[in-house]
Amino acid sequence: MTAFEEIRAETSDGVLTITLNRPERLNAFTETMRRELIAAFDVADADDDVRAVVVTGEGRGFCAGADLAGGGATFDWRERRSADVSDVPRDGGGQVSLRIYDCTKPVIAAINGPAVGVGITMTLPMDIRLAAEGAKIGFVFTRRGIVPEACSSWFLPRIVGISQAMEWVATGRVFDAQEALAGGLVRSVHASGDLLPAAYAIAREIADNTAPVSVALGRRLLWRMLGAEHPMAAHRADS
Repeated sequence: MTAFEEIRAETSDGVLTITLNRPERLNAFTETMRRELIAAFDVADADDDVRAVVVTGEGRGFCAGADLAGGGATFDWRERRSADVSDVPRDGGGQVSLRIYDCTKPVIAAINGPAVGVGITMTLPMDIRLAAEGAKIGFVFTRRGIVPEACSSWFLPRIVGISQAMEWVATGRVFDAQEALAGGLVRSVHASGDLLPAAYAIAREIADNTAPVSVALGRRLLWRMLGAEHPMAAHRADS
C-alpha cells in the first residue's frame, strides 16, 4: 500500500479504510490531503481485492474543513485583481468529490466528529453516511462569505431535497447528528464506539454477498438516473 503523510489507507478482508490523519488540526483539509485522497481512491479502483471503502477521521474529528493556516487572506481576491482568472486553481474539494463519484467501489463515510465545510461536502458523493452521536455538521460557507464547494450544490439537493439543502446552506449553521439523520443526510447515528463497527458491518455485507461488477454498475446507474428526464433512459440502460 502506498505510504501517505496526511491519511492512512489500510486494506483488510476486502475493505479499504481511509483515515484522515491530522488529528492535531481536527483533520483539516490541505493540498497534500487532496492529492493523497485522490491517490487512495485510485488504489481502491485498481485493486480487485478491495470490495468496499470506509472513510473516517483520526482522533475526535472527521474533518474541520479547509486548513486556514494562511489566515484571513485565504479567500481574498483583492491582491490578485490583475490576475487572469484562468490562473486560479480548480477547487480541490471538488476534485476529491469527482474522484469519489467516479469510484467503482461503494464508499461508506463514518463521520466520527466535527465535519464542516469540505469536511462534510466531501462525504456527499459517498454512498452511505453514518455519524457518531457527538458529530457536528455544517455547510458554513455563507458565514465565511464564500459559496458551497466540492460539487455540493449538485450532490446535496439530490440527497436531502432542495428545501432542506437550502436551509442548511442559507443559514450556514452547525447542527447535530440527529438533525442530519432527520434531514436524510446520514443513514444512522451511533455511539462513538459503535460507529466503525456499524460501518464495517455494511462493508462486510457488500464484500461477502455481492458481485463486484453488479455493485459497480448499480452504483453508476443510480447516480446517472438521478438526472434522467424519463424512465425510458433507465430502461435503455437496464436493457
